[in-house]
Amino acid sequence: MDRVERMSKIEHLKPEEIEKRSFEMISEELQRRGIILPAEEEMITKRVIHTSADFEYADTMTYSENAPAIARELLFRGADIVTDTNMAMAGINKKALARLGGEVHCFMADAEVARLAGERGITRAAVSMERARSIEKPVIFAIGNAPTALIRISEMMQEEDWRPAFIIGVPVGFVNVEASKELILKTEVPYIINRGRKGGSNVAAAICNALLYELTR
Repeated sequence: MDRVERMSKIEHLKPEEIEKRSFEMISEELQRRGIILPAEEEMITKRVIHTSADFEYADTMTYSENAPAIARELLFRGADIVTDTNMAMAGINKKALARLGGEVHCFMADAEVARLAGERGITRAAVSMERARSIEKPVIFAIGNAPTALIRISEMMQEEDWRPAFIIGVPVGFVNVEASKELILKTEVPYIINRGRKGGSNVAAAICNALLYELTR
């Protein structure tokens, strides 16, 4: 393909039209692949594909029963979100969340969290989950990086009478990533999980935003 041909394929769009066109292209691609997403899950999975350009998520995104409706109800009632990275926190639409009465937290850079993690020889992500446990309102955990965060959540559920309101579990990588997701899949806590190695902070933020935009746009 020469330069003229490539240029002829460029779509000249206004900034506000780019996202709309992107979702149209995602829908067209899913249709060509013969993939029909469940209506309740459709915009969440599409937003994950939008942020990653990876259509494998159409097969690996896994939802507990009524998960999108449960998460939206929590957000509507002012639930907070706890993430395991500042990148995910930065990507979540905090204005939309604040309109519903919620706030985003990330404790990874907290000096006390770092001190305790060093003393105990565990990750800051694990200690951050312990810190989040003390938030006195419903919390949606949005984990996009650290499998140790999911592992610690699972451990806390077994150690004491405590349950998170909702878990978004999409850590990315290799060590313990798939196993940590499987731990959450075995719980009775409502969840949105991406099976396998893929995920990331951007994916965690995309899921949160998909839920928020259905409530605030």
